[in-house]
Amino acid sequence: MYYLSEALFFPAISQTHSSGIIALGGDLSVDRLQLAYKSGIFPWFEDGEPITWWSPNPRMVLFLEELVVSKSMRNILNRNSFKVTFNQNFRDVISNCQNIKRDGQLGTWITNDMIEAYCNLHELGIAKSVEVWQDDELVGGLYGIDLGHVFCGESMFSKVSNASKVAFIHLVNHLKVANYKLLDCQVYNPHLESLGCREIERDDFMQILRVQ
Repeated sequence: MYYLSEALFFPAISQTHSSGIIALGGDLSVDRLQLAYKSGIFPWFEDGEPITWWSPNPRMVLFLEELVVSKSMRNILNRNSFKVTFNQNFRDVISNCQNIKRDGQLGTWITNDMIEAYCNLHELGIAKSVEVWQDDELVGGLYGIDLGHVFCGESMFSKVSNASKVAFIHLVNHLKVANYKLLDCQVYNPHLESLGCREIERDDFMQILRVQ
């Protein structure tokens, strides 16, 4: 396991532990976070733990043309019962992602330090959000890191049924129009799989990440 110093550095992806952890320590500075995402690495840890950096194999991704939108979801979108915006309330989105209750999860990996770090990235146009509104109330959304050709999704939240799916679908459609290569979803979960995401080898992910 590699322990980071103050130097702006990550070990080669090939040195990643079988658990998916590549390094511990360091900080959440803008420069380190940018280097991490460009290197196929992301932070994931809970309060009281050291900053833990991951590069899992396999990698959960969405090839944009493989998005799955169910018939019932199409009906919801067609009813226009939600309003969707981009980058209008980043802090509220990430704060809701921190506070939302999730089945089987006792705490949250979105620490207060993490919120401040990603808000700093948002101010630089690197971290972006999608907001979903119903009757002028923020009821869902997501945020992630925009690398220009790959969007690295971080977290979603939903206060009403299907709000996070609406955010996800609108994001994918936006990325399609802008000719993005991929939506990075990091690690497997069945909800993402139902939307068309699938696991690929980390080496294949890195090859796409490096081509701009």
